[in-house]
Amino acid sequence: MALLIHTRGMGILALLVVLACNGSDAEAPAAQEPDSPNPGRVTRTELAEELRADRDLERHPSDGGGRAWLEEDDETPVMAGGAGRWTIVYEAGPMGIAEGGMLFLQTSPFWDWSEPQVNYPDLPGYTEVTTTAEGIELDTSAFVHSQLLGVRIGGRALEAGERVRFVYGAGPAGARADRYAERGERLWIAVDGDGDGLRAVLDESPSVEIAPGPPARLLLILPSTARPGDTVRLTVSVVDGRGNAGVEFTGEVALQVTEGDGVEHPAKVTFVAANRGRKTVEITPNEPGIVRLLGAGPDGLVTESNPLQVSTQGARILWADLHNHSNFSDGTGAPEDLFIYARDVAALDVFTLTDHDHWGMLFLDQHPDMWEEIQQLTKRFHEPGRFVTLLGYEWTNWVYGHRHVLYFEDRGEVHSSIDPERETPVQLWAALRESGSQAMTIAHHSAGGPISIDWSIPPDPEFEPVTEIVSVHGSSEALDSPSLIYSPVAGNFVRDALGLGYRLGFVGSSDSHDGHPGLAHLASPVSGLAAILAEEATREAVHEALKSRRVYATSGQRILLRAVFGGHPMGSTIAIGDDAGSAAIGNVPADTLIVQVIAPGELDVLEVVRSGEIVYGVDCGGERRCGLGLRVDDLQPGEYVYVRAVQRDGAAAWSSPFFFDEPAAGP
Repeated sequence: MALLIHTRGMGILALLVVLACNGSDAEAPAAQEPDSPNPGRVTRTELAEELRADRDLERHPSDGGGRAWLEEDDETPVMAGGAGRWTIVYEAGPMGIAEGGMLFLQTSPFWDWSEPQVNYPDLPGYTEVTTTAEGIELDTSAFVHSQLLGVRIGGRALEAGERVRFVYGAGPAGARADRYAERGERLWIAVDGDGDGLRAVLDESPSVEIAPGPPARLLLILPSTARPGDTVRLTVSVVDGRGNAGVEFTGEVALQVTEGDGVEHPAKVTFVAANRGRKTVEITPNEPGIVRLLGAGPDGLVTESNPLQVSTQGARILWADLHNHSNFSDGTGAPEDLFIYARDVAALDVFTLTDHDHWGMLFLDQHPDMWEEIQQLTKRFHEPGRFVTLLGYEWTNWVYGHRHVLYFEDRGEVHSSIDPERETPVQLWAALRESGSQAMTIAHHSAGGPISIDWSIPPDPEFEPVTEIVSVHGSSEALDSPSLIYSPVAGNFVRDALGLGYRLGFVGSSDSHDGHPGLAHLASPVSGLAAILAEEATREAVHEALKSRRVYATSGQRILLRAVFGGHPMGSTIAIGDDAGSAAIGNVPADTLIVQVIAPGELDVLEVVRSGEIVYGVDCGGERRCGLGLRVDDLQPGEYVYVRAVQRDGAAAWSSPFFFDEPAAGP
């Protein structure tokens, strides 16, 4: 993503490239213990002011004029990460482009697109710019910025109907395409029609298709919970090496049970070309226990499923990714394709697309047609009982930190983070309250990353009962967390927020920008998922579970985590000495924590965190199951306890905290 803004203020474009919430594959810098206990948050006030200034600038009617298209010969999809050649024809609009005006070609600054350049014919991204209009001189020497090629119109004005032709990738090396598959990837054209240094993008800039690579990975995804005799879905997918779906795959995947008894399942799954590498079949586990399946296909495609716990007890787990971006802001992938991937490849139970309010090439807060499409897709894909969709967007505030807004209805309003009446968290919550919407906000990458959260503003408990503790940016739990977030701010972790008395449950979500909701960890070192403990896959049940903090977080893997304290579910507020919940798990004492973890990989350690300190740990020894029973003595009002499970590969899960209050009043 990069913002098209006035050419006289190019510093903002550099900021956008550096700060975008894109979850790159680059290794995050190691955390450093600061010299002082609280060095303070870094805010991006200048960037916020630049965004407001750009919004308020008055552009000439010729800015953004004309139309552009891709020549038919260059419409064949290019493989993700491959080299291509694209010819874009621009035709001036009714007002033309004045002498001294400019025309721009911009490619995404992310996902490894080649930079358009005019100086090195043998290198990737070489771009030829020509016109047949007599008397027009095209000056491509003015440097604009990375990924942005500017062409100044000289000699005379470019008249209506006259054309300029860009050949991007004209040299022998071509131009390297997006490393992720995508429909509707834009090659953006913008116009400064009067030469005053302000430009506007063509909303209908040419789009290209990036195809997935060859089949490289087999995925088997089961639900994490079932009752004996339930028939459940097994999602079988073949993707390319970066997790892109839609591969050309035909053949059979043989299935066998590696753990569990009495499992009815098909012996094989047959794929034809029309399946595009994704199918769903049914299995029936009849006996209590843990079930894992192994899939084996041609050319070495082998994988094992996540664990399924079959039991008459224990809450149902719904897997959710509540934070994702499409090419409607700074992500890759068409919005519709993200819904399809979430349902048919990642096998999510709950999904939210949260494109930015005012960030990207086009803005949701200025393009109601884009927001309307997101609302319609959310409504169309919603299937209670199977696939719950929530409407959402990201409130991208560069002063107070980023939050995504979730609606539990088909429609909602985009409250812009640069609106002076909606620019603080308190104003945002007030707007949601005034609207009467059933809504929720979730702070994310709160300890660092692009920008940290201002925890001096207490989260409104009506709208913010949980926080996103992990995503592609890393973990904001604490300085000792696995997969630590980059650019961490000491004193600003979620554990510090709990120390301020905030009662927040923990969720993970991917913050995916690569078109892989629910599976962003396939192409990133870390990601995030939310486990929601709810018996029904409905918006109402999801809302109630989030409000009650009956949720936990993982770094992307489907780690099954059970934790109860004296019979109370995770996220509970417990009166000290209250044993009312004990009967639910067999008269466990009120001061006892019970934990069970069943993981896809080898478990390293299971830890208990009490009021900011790790107070107990279990060496899991590489087993895929681990648990503990621990009496927690001398609890005081205001304390909290949660558990953290870590696999040997660094993948982790965090329970929501248990919070403790004054003892219950006597009879």
